[in-house]
Amino acid sequence: MENYIVEMRHITKRFPGIIANDDVSIGIRPGEVFALLGENGAGKSTLMSMLFGMYTPDLGEIYVKGEKVEFRSSNDATAHSIGMVHQHFKLVDNYTIAENIVLGVEPMGKKLGFLPAVNMKQANREIAQLSKDYGLEVNPTDLIENVPVSVRQRVEILKMLYRKAEIMIFDEPTAVLTPSEIEFLLKIIDGLRNAGKTIILITHKIEEIKQIADRCAILCRGRLVDIMDVKTASVQEMANMMVGREVDFHRHKSEAHFGKEVLEVKDLTVLNENHFPVVKKVSFSIHAGEIFAIAGVSGNGQTEIADAVTGLAAASEGQVLLNGKDITHAPIRTRAQEGISYIPEDRQSTGVVMDFSLSDNLALRRYTKEPYSRKGILNFGEFSKNAEEMITRYDIRSGQGAKTIVRSMSGGNQQKAIIGREIEEHSDLIIFVQPTRGLDIGAIENVHRQILEERERGAAILLISLELSEVMELADTIGVIFSGELLKTAPAGSMTRNEVGRYMMGVKEA
Repeated sequence: MENYIVEMRHITKRFPGIIANDDVSIGIRPGEVFALLGENGAGKSTLMSMLFGMYTPDLGEIYVKGEKVEFRSSNDATAHSIGMVHQHFKLVDNYTIAENIVLGVEPMGKKLGFLPAVNMKQANREIAQLSKDYGLEVNPTDLIENVPVSVRQRVEILKMLYRKAEIMIFDEPTAVLTPSEIEFLLKIIDGLRNAGKTIILITHKIEEIKQIADRCAILCRGRLVDIMDVKTASVQEMANMMVGREVDFHRHKSEAHFGKEVLEVKDLTVLNENHFPVVKKVSFSIHAGEIFAIAGVSGNGQTEIADAVTGLAAASEGQVLLNGKDITHAPIRTRAQEGISYIPEDRQSTGVVMDFSLSDNLALRRYTKEPYSRKGILNFGEFSKNAEEMITRYDIRSGQGAKTIVRSMSGGNQQKAIIGREIEEHSDLIIFVQPTRGLDIGAIENVHRQILEERERGAAILLISLELSEVMELADTIGVIFSGELLKTAPAGSMTRNEVGRYMMGVKEA
């Protein structure tokens, strides 16, 4: 019998209206990177949440180092040297890095020689040394609210290391990282494997699995499809198994036929909270039937441009015109009514109301109109009817259908709901910011198809993406942004990937 450090036998887990895991059995070897691959909502996180003690299986058994275990909490899992970095970090914003890491296992000392007290000086020293040892260097006294996402992720990894975890679960660890941060994280994971840790990587990004994993279990709609050796499996084979159908990696994009000018941005300047210009005299226009993509490294002002067009950020200077009408200082609702749809970068704080039902979220653009309301009285029957239609049309997977609370849905299915809601408005201008972040390969294929269909319909599309491949595949026109300035605007066919990359790094033409 093979020597597994973790074995999950015939695991079944049900929630109201859905079987999240259906008779799943996997075995994980010591010191390997074992990937769980599957679509959004395939049951990957649920399976690992049972290994971490957050859920208990309805059926099946879990073995750790050959010992049968029944975890009732994450503390039980921690006691068995299991740690987990969740997709949405579990950190206290107004605590320091060190305070977050030692929370619950604080080093104790004596105050005035006899009063028990947390020894934060010792904690800071230990965290500084631990972070240095693993190449995860952080400043232990920094507040979490003041550090970027990539540093917060390091803190989550250090929390596991501080608790001496030998089995480390990473849940969609690259979903919120930039390409350079992803490369750094994969090097860290490789280093942890070399240090003897067993890594379980939950993801839907096949290219990352090919780069770092040893073996891969593929889940589809809660069932185990196969366990594959990553080196011998092809990307196409893995993608097809994950989605349950043949995946088309080629975008079928027709020739562009531009119509009237829909959006015109003139000399737009946007200031941040410190009154520093993050967008500097940016000008561009988008026509009906055109995809205008803004390419750039994260933090160069592209999100602020989208926010200024939609009204979420104020323009300090310049103009925004929609179909020739000046909307520079118009309220957000007025802009939406005039014909703007917006898929924001931060889906959870801007795109949905997390504690509303899926039905309510899908009606957020329509609830003031008939038949969704009449004389101020909401018609919840129409809300439900609309939701059921969109759940089918956009393949939104939710345990209780239209009644599902959005907070309980996977991030990818939240994104499908936002995209569906905004596309259904048939707006003249649709703004997509990071539309495929956190989505699996099948969902990405569908989003790209929907974007191209909206282009065919005659919508003007502003696409803002950190994925250069996405920009190159979809754009008719590319604007490259660096430090708040559009350095280059040109037809997509006239620029190579390398040229766009150089402008993204601030290299101007000689």
